Amino acid sequence: MYRFLLTPRWWGINLFVVLAIPFCVFMGTWQLGRFEDRVQSHEQAEKAPDPSTRAAKPLDELLPVDKVTSGRPATATGTYAEQFLVPGRELDDRRGFYVLNMLRTESGKALPVVRGWLPGSATDARVPAAPKGEVTVVGDLQASENTRSAGVNARGGLPSGQVGMISAATLVNLVPYDVYDAWVTLPEAEAGGAGGAMKPVPAAAPEGSGLDLKAFQNLGYTGEWFVFAAFVLFMWFRLVRREAEAAQDVALGLVPEEPGPGPQDAPEGQEDPAKGPEDAAKGDPEDPSAPDYDVASTPVR
Repeated sequence: MYRFLLTPRWWGINLFVVLAIPFCVFMGTWQLGRFEDRVQSHEQAEKAPDPSTRAAKPLDELLPVDKVTSGRPATATGTYAEQFLVPGRELDDRRGFYVLNMLRTESGKALPVVRGWLPGSATDARVPAAPKGEVTVVGDLQASENTRSAGVNARGGLPSGQVGMISAATLVNLVPYDVYDAWVTLPEAEAGGAGGAMKPVPAAAPEGSGLDLKAFQNLGYTGEWFVFAAFVLFMWFRLVRREAEAAQDVALGLVPEEPGPGPQDAPEGQEDPAKGPEDAAKGDPEDPSAPDYDVASTPVR
């Protein structure tokens, strides 16, 4: 009954099932592992002390920025140079912009420093001037932003003096010197400015360290891959059962035979087998050579 499983058609179906089920299980397990890693990192972050409360260290000792060094206080010495505004940033459910200054260090590279946040629009905004001369800043270290970071404007088209993303890849095209692949946010506010005192921008948790929406997306993908594996197995059993039932019906003669050709389907020149010898002897009544042909009853045309 199941010999059909050895046909070339079913060899292809069986091969697909044998490859698809392990692949779906592997992908579901991998997504589950990603979710468990995020849960573990979230638990570790809650147990660990606040990074901003730890002792400040020189910037070069904390680079590159990772989950351990993100949020740590970093110190850097230099002079403020170009200033940029970062629009579309929210703080305390209010929309405003960041005030970003480039700090030129002794190494020649610049460190982006977010001096604070102001409410309103960044267009034609009046902001406090940066301190002049050499300064030493202590700020919470942050990794460069990317297109997945909150508040980032990756569309471009901003006015001169504004940037949509605090990233070395973006800022290096706007200044004539190298830029650190990191930035700091000052924990203390600076007074002044038409918009009032600038508010400090709190450091953000490192990407992938908390139970955010992406973490629960990993959990949802886990369920989807396991459902796909179960669906492939279900469809294979269903196809096998239907094929086996069809083969059994044929073996028992339950499949109706196709009707043979009728009299009207007889080939031209071949006599209808339904006609007997007597009918053949009588011939066609309208045939003049037939014995029963009646000349008087023949209509005149």
